[in-house]
Amino acid sequence: MKKSIFIAASLMVALIGSAFMAGESDPESLAIGSEAPMMDAKMVGVDGKSHTLKSLAEDNGLLVVFSCNTCPFVVGREGKSEGWEGRYNDVYDVAAKAGFGMVLINSNEAKREGDDSLDAMKKHAKTSKYKMPYVVDENHALADAMGARTTPHVYLFDKEMKLVYKGAIDDNVDSSKEVKEPWLANALQACSAGEEIPTPSTRPMGCSIKRMAK
Repeated sequence: MKKSIFIAASLMVALIGSAFMAGESDPESLAIGSEAPMMDAKMVGVDGKSHTLKSLAEDNGLLVVFSCNTCPFVVGREGKSEGWEGRYNDVYDVAAKAGFGMVLINSNEAKREGDDSLDAMKKHAKTSKYKMPYVVDENHALADAMGARTTPHVYLFDKEMKLVYKGAIDDNVDSSKEVKEPWLANALQACSAGEEIPTPSTRPMGCSIKRMAK
């Protein structure tokens, strides 16, 4: 009995340890109003093509989502949480309708030889039926430049490639049916209409991006 309790406690500690909740005033995160960094940096996608932030942007801007293949905040936990990944294609549809491009970026360099290899990304994108490009951020350079901390972590840039929203997709990772604050959808609609975004910054929640030690 004691052994079972110890194992359960260890698993819980491991899960909590892999998660990261960044504050709204995180000094390492790109400030609202800042221009997107590294717009011409080439990133290989699961489609075998080379992409840049500039090439992926549409008339009204670009939605950047830092993601991965295994984090429970992305893929969910069976019977406990949907995760946000199941909403990615819906977000893509909303973004496209509002005139924005969208890209998923994998910055987990420390897991590049395993769960977050390019081959694993290709399989994951196919299984998940991603509508949007999914690219590799080598040496987590773009994540570092934007101050991205979690998977997922969202950055929305307007037509001038200035940051207008950052943080979470919505307020409920467990259930899309229980979402009360669709922050990202609201930001997309407001930005496309030339209106002020009511909540330009929220707290991202997810697993920490797996960086290489420097």
